[in-house]
Parts: sequence; structure tokens; C-alpha cells
Amino acid sequence: MENYLIYIGVAAATVLLPGPAVMLTLNNAMQRGFIKTLAGVFGVALAILLVAIISASSLGIILATSAFAFNVVKIVGAVYLIYLGVKMFRSKPKTNAHVAAQQNSLLRCFMEGFFVSISNPKAVIFFMSIFPQFINLNEAYVPQFILLSLTFSCLVIAIHTVYALSATYAKSKLCSEKGSAILNKVSGGVFVGFGVGLAASSK
Repeated sequence: MENYLIYIGVAAATVLLPGPAVMLTLNNAMQRGFIKTLAGVFGVALAILLVAIISASSLGIILATSAFAFNVVKIVGAVYLIYLGVKMFRSKPKTNAHVAAQQNSLLRCFMEGFFVSISNPKAVIFFMSIFPQFINLNEAYVPQFILLSLTFSCLVIAIHTVYALSATYAKSKLCSEKGSAILNKVSGGVFVGFGVGLAASSK
């Protein structure tokens, strides 16, 4: 497959861009601890892998060409992001990290990461537009598609893990009640902003 290294660069730059998934990882690292943050990261990575698969299927074509289908998924995603934002905004400050970590299971963190990524229809459009640029039509399609999809998911895990480690290191600066309250308000506001932006966006 041609230009694989270029694809890695493009994919890495895309994953690095701040978005709902990155914000969720940072917030989890601050509030829930590193292990549960990883659960959320794997949820994001699995969702991205499924989105990549959808983009290569007839369902991806429907989402790309049907305004109704696109808008349904878009509104569902926007509502979920706004829900997370309001939930974070209203959360009480937590000064005891152990107690805070106990309040959320690994499965819950995993599912939050999964739904944040799977409910964004723009991800399907992104994959449908970028994959053809790096697939050699003279070679077997399926192996190339699998490599591109797995590469993107692995980059999600690697880059989000770096984000999580960085946020965990910085957590001590925000471990006070005041710092935790500010983090909840900022994170909540950002997620509501992402939700409103998604709802107002077009293809």
C-alpha cells in the first residue's frame, strides 16, 4: 500500500486534535484514575474501529447520502454530549480521589468512551473521504482496509494514553475542592459546546 507513513501522520494529527473523545479522556484521568481512563480509551478505540467498518459498508453510504439518517445520528450524538456536559457541570467537587474512583465502574467508563465516538456521524464521512486516498486499487482491498482501520484505532489508544498520563501527572494541581469544581464546570461547558456544535453542523 502506497503512502502508509503519510497516512499514519494524517491519522495521528486527527487523533491529536481536541474533541469530545480527548476531553473525555482528560476528564477521566483527572476524576477517575488511570485504569478507568484506559477503559474509556478502549471504548473510544473500539467505536472508531466500528465506525471505520461502517464507512466501508452500505450503512456508511446511507449515512453519507441520506440527510435524514445523518441528522438522526447527529441529533442522538449531540444529545448524548450535552447530557454528559450537564452531568459533569452539576457534579459535586470530589476531594477524595478514592471515593470518586469507586463511583464509576470500568464498564461505565468504557461505554461512555464508546458512545462518545460511535454517535458522531461525521466520523463516517471522514473515513469515507480519507480511506480512498491511501488504498491501492491494484491490490486486495480488504487487507488494506483492515490495516488502515487497525492503525487508526491503535493510534487512538497510544495518543489517548499519553493524554491520560499527562493529565494524571497534572492532577495534583487540581486535587483541591476548588480545583475539582472548576474542572467540572469547564469540562461540562466544553461538552455542551461540542453537543450544540454537532447539532448545528451540516455534512
